[in-house]
Amino acid sequence: MIKYELLPKQLLYEGTCVEDNFFTPKVPSTQPILAVHTQAYFNELIELTLDPKAARKIGFPLSKELVDREVIIADGTIKASEYALQNGIAMNIAGGTHHAYTDRGEAFCLLNDQAIGARYILQNKLATKILIVDLDVHQGNGTAEIFGDDPNVFTFSMHGAKNYPFKKEISDLDIALPNDIDDTEYLTILKDTLPKLIQKQQPDFIYYLCGVDILSTDKLGKLGCSLEGCKERDRFVLQTCKDLKIPVMCSMGGGYSPDIKTIIEAHANTFRLAQDIFF
Repeated sequence: MIKYELLPKQLLYEGTCVEDNFFTPKVPSTQPILAVHTQAYFNELIELTLDPKAARKIGFPLSKELVDREVIIADGTIKASEYALQNGIAMNIAGGTHHAYTDRGEAFCLLNDQAIGARYILQNKLATKILIVDLDVHQGNGTAEIFGDDPNVFTFSMHGAKNYPFKKEISDLDIALPNDIDDTEYLTILKDTLPKLIQKQQPDFIYYLCGVDILSTDKLGKLGCSLEGCKERDRFVLQTCKDLKIPVMCSMGGGYSPDIKTIIEAHANTFRLAQDIFF
């Protein structure tokens, strides 16, 4: 999507970021990927031998360029996880591929970047308990499946009840929201839930999937939040992480409003708040 090209340009243009704030991910070793995804599935991706029915569920024509892109996105989240440990916060302009399961992909997601990042920092003893805060309009079904039996990762998904996926997995905590929920109700639920969840789970690292498809203008979403409401959502999550001294890694996730300016503004707000709160 063009937003991945326009967002960094906007952040540089307005002075929110400078060139030194950006890093360029590369193709990582296969070890972190295979800590999440099966060898058989990964081989089918890199060899482009995925069954046509399985490929159709992904929604993109399978190609080497697409697989390379997903692998590099995963590396971006791995590196951003390390930067978050150093600086308190780090961002992946792409990522949020939470519909990728252990052994399959769907809905434009091939590899689950935050799951790969989470398992990487756990296996390298950089964290002991992880909380995944998924506030995309769509449930993080792949993430829920991957960590269903992992006591070191708590999955929290707050999403549209009637949005894709229509057959949902079971996260550690799911909050399904009604259509057209407004800013006030949305934020009341979030602000009541997140602090209690952190207090109970005591995570030492948070992954935040900050999709902006909760906007009322989104073509694929059914919620009713405004740009200001979406910004307040991000402010609350990031300020909470900062106040509690919990490193947070953000993947941008979805955003499908008809006007690209709306998408860029909503995503840019996340970066602006990160700059204001942490630096």
